Amino acid sequence: MRSIRSLLFDPPEGALPTRPPVYVPPAPEYVTAPAPAPAYVPPAPEHAPPTQPQPARPSARRDRTRSGGGGPSPRDDGTRARGEDGNRGRWALAALGVVLLALGLRLWGIKMGLPYAYNSDENAHFVPRAIGLFGHNLNPGYFNNPPAYTYLLYLVYEVWYGGGRALSHTYASHPTEVWVLARATAAVLGTFAVWLLYLCGARLFDRRTGLLASGLMAVAFLPVFYAHLALNDVPTLAPLTLSLWGTAGVLRYGRRRDYVIAGIGLGLASATKYTGGIVVLPLIAAAVFHYRSSAPGGGGRRAVVGIATAGVLGLIAFVLADPYAVLDFSAFHTGIAHQSAASDDSTGKLGLTHGSGITYYLWTLTWGLGWVPALAALGGSIALWWHERRLIVVLVPALIIFLLFMGSQGRYFGRWLIPVLPIFCLLSAFAVLRAADRLGELIPELRPTLIAVAVVALCGQGLVHSVHSGLVDSRSDTRNEARAFMVANVPAGTHIVVEPVVPDQWASDIGHVLGTVNGARWIKYPATHTQVGSDGVLSPGAGPVVNIEDYEKTLQPALVSLYEDHGYCYVVTGETQFGRANVDPGQVPQAIAYYKALARQGKLVYSSTPYGPKGRPVAFNFDWTFDYYPLAYSNPGPVMNIYHLTGGRCAPGGVGATDPITGLPVPSIGG
Repeated sequence: MRSIRSLLFDPPEGALPTRPPVYVPPAPEYVTAPAPAPAYVPPAPEHAPPTQPQPARPSARRDRTRSGGGGPSPRDDGTRARGEDGNRGRWALAALGVVLLALGLRLWGIKMGLPYAYNSDENAHFVPRAIGLFGHNLNPGYFNNPPAYTYLLYLVYEVWYGGGRALSHTYASHPTEVWVLARATAAVLGTFAVWLLYLCGARLFDRRTGLLASGLMAVAFLPVFYAHLALNDVPTLAPLTLSLWGTAGVLRYGRRRDYVIAGIGLGLASATKYTGGIVVLPLIAAAVFHYRSSAPGGGGRRAVVGIATAGVLGLIAFVLADPYAVLDFSAFHTGIAHQSAASDDSTGKLGLTHGSGITYYLWTLTWGLGWVPALAALGGSIALWWHERRLIVVLVPALIIFLLFMGSQGRYFGRWLIPVLPIFCLLSAFAVLRAADRLGELIPELRPTLIAVAVVALCGQGLVHSVHSGLVDSRSDTRNEARAFMVANVPAGTHIVVEPVVPDQWASDIGHVLGTVNGARWIKYPATHTQVGSDGVLSPGAGPVVNIEDYEKTLQPALVSLYEDHGYCYVVTGETQFGRANVDPGQVPQAIAYYKALARQGKLVYSSTPYGPKGRPVAFNFDWTFDYYPLAYSNPGPVMNIYHLTGGRCAPGGVGATDPITGLPVPSIGG
């Protein structure tokens, strides 16, 4: 019995070599001495033709490759090497180990930042809208993001809390529990995708490739980090890889159930995140190969019926997971248009560090997946030409089209690349194992070492940064540390200015209403409204609402005096805002002058940093500033600064604060 280690290091029993065996001439009949030992035959890599003729059962993969199609296979587990069938239990055990590793990494640090959800998308979208469904019908009234994940959270909350009343009470008094439940749901779905990717890789290539591809997905930084947040990016991977698994079945067997699985996965993926629909391209390609491989006399009809079935079931699955896309089509269309316009609008994204979305996503691959996997995926795409060209057509166009489409948008974030990471993992795993096998043929005694090096090279970068992410995310957030300082040193009722780097709840005591004007601990200046009129003149009063991405564009030095004149004596700034100005100062010179005036007129009374003692500050980036990928980070959160102003009404003996809108004195407690 071979050990689990041998599943990767040794070729499967009965594996078939790609080159002919060394010829050993028979000993002459007159020789009575023992015949010489046969010449050494290198270990046979998987997928190769048999060493001896097997007329009774020709290689199934060889037949499929010759025909160029995807007809039924004599095996129903998707493997190509006969030796794998006798070790299903050990393969399953190895895959289970990968799945447990994936789950552990995704749950480690899941309480990051809580009880406050500092990611603006997480705080605004899925959890609040799932809670809102308990107060009205199931129409989310919002389609910028599809609602499948929202509906799933609604069901989870219904089961866990038994209704909206208990949920609302918990959310108001102990929101951490509600957020953790939503994040855990995302983590479990992301872990399930790892298992499905193993099945998909085993079916398209072999179990070794499936295991290594799933291992890469288990430790890759992007899917690990975003499993810590209640967003729809990671949950999309579950139905997406389900569709890929079905597509692999269509290519290999052409069975109706494979079309059914692929179609349902496609529909659910699209209803979870619109870009999850990219898996329709591999499905179409596989169906075309199935059609071409079908026998004359009606065989092609099965492929036509299959793809039609997949399309219908995909549509049904989408509508079931997003029913108001049909029932409220006008709102659905408006949401899609709004999301498209927002993605294409680059004018509001101050701080973008790349001029091209395509180069940004290629750069994202080097850290979100890893340098070696990124390069290996390119090599795997090329190597498929000699291995099985159909897989190029099935897998590679989806990557190219996705990168071109997403890269052409005006905005780009690393997590938007997540839907195609499973395909990158498959190509990367195939490439490194194939390279190790080929080198192993030249130096057989080093084959186990080469396989081990390939595994470490492929997964090492992701594992290091995912473990680092777990350590960082499980520590206190700098914004929570800044709040703790404020609670200890700034009396309740004090008037403060807080940049839009924290949610509104940050200024309140969770579960408690204080005796202030608004019941919050501190009275916040309306920083989300501009104080600059349409004529550019600074004047007190609530102007138009400021988008979080436009905040820096509204700043000017005179605002500091305005704060002092109205008694707003503490100013809280965060790197997720001032960092945007620092990396693109030419776009917002007034904001740069504002921060200089703030430092000049105020006293820095507190500063917290997310960097370790030896960590060098990381320049603002729309990914690294929010996901803490660089090893310089020791805590989550941005640099936080708190200034105390001492001029105007903030001077010792000042008359107190006035409302910036009405100009009337504002009562406070505790000074």
